[in-house]
Amino acid sequence: MGARVILVSGPVNLEPPNGAELFKVESAEDMYQAALAHFDEADVLIGTAAVADYRPKYIYEEKMKKKEGDQALELERTKDILFELGQRKKDQVIVGFAAETNDVENYAKGKLARKNADMIVANNVKQEGAGFGTDTNIVTIFKKDDTNIALPLMLKADVARHILTEVLQLLKKDESL
Repeated sequence: MGARVILVSGPVNLEPPNGAELFKVESAEDMYQAALAHFDEADVLIGTAAVADYRPKYIYEEKMKKKEGDQALELERTKDILFELGQRKKDQVIVGFAAETNDVENYAKGKLARKNADMIVANNVKQEGAGFGTDTNIVTIFKKDDTNIALPLMLKADVARHILTEVLQLLKKDESL
């Protein structure tokens, strides 16, 4: 489909697509900073990452030794990258993802509005063949114009092509205004 691709990626065991500019990050904060750094030059943001919603509040320099009794782990929220970029959005098309276990449509539509996204690609990760650890997925694309596109079980590569087709249609609409 021909595009300059900037890939901001956490630690994974995957090869980046040919021709993609790769920016490796280690933490949610690193990903936030890298996404901000490249967002203004982007026409499209596809936020597929399942960035941690919380992180440990305290990080110890050395191993914590086992003690008597229980130990509580205190967490703090990480920055909401998609929300922040949605607030900075000018003419970009923003695509987010929602991996849900129930009430998929309501959560996806809520996320679409809160994040100022153009599309949310949502799935119920409890469905057979959907979600993590499989080459297939079953998704619904929720669009800002209040239309939904339900895709049947298919390879994730084919899901990606459907998403990009929708993105291209949105870009063409913007050009015609």
